[in-house]
Amino acid sequence: MEIYKITADEIDVNAVINSVIHPEAGAINTFIGTVREFTKGKQTVSLQYEAYPSMAEKQLKRIGHEISEKWPGVQSSIVHRIGKLAISDIAVVIAVASPHRAESYEASRYAIERIKQIVPIWKKEYWVNGQEWIGDQLEKTAYPNGKPEEDSK
Repeated sequence: MEIYKITADEIDVNAVINSVIHPEAGAINTFIGTVREFTKGKQTVSLQYEAYPSMAEKQLKRIGHEISEKWPGVQSSIVHRIGKLAISDIAVVIAVASPHRAESYEASRYAIERIKQIVPIWKKEYWVNGQEWIGDQLEKTAYPNGKPEEDSK
């Protein structure tokens, strides 16, 4: 049974994987997004994710539906965490099961890109010397000068 969920709890990676296993699946691709320590040269201390949960879950389901339309026979699950996350914490897990590996890779990549495009999730980056809300998941405008602005404190 596919899962499309926003949670404040740690993500159970195996539960997400198990949710897409089915007899026709010859490949299961898992993408695990974690909190990295350095972004654009700034040392990250932690991230804070916030979401509009009911809308975000609807959009995650929409992505799952788009995947099943583009790649018939493919099943997917997406779980994204909210709250304060430390370095190396898991922020998102995407599991995709398909008859063949190519579709599994393509659908997984599609899912993470669509999350960044349409799901109402925001993050605040905390650095050693500042912090900033990143309003655009794609980070196209987050650092207009190539670097995040330092906190004015």
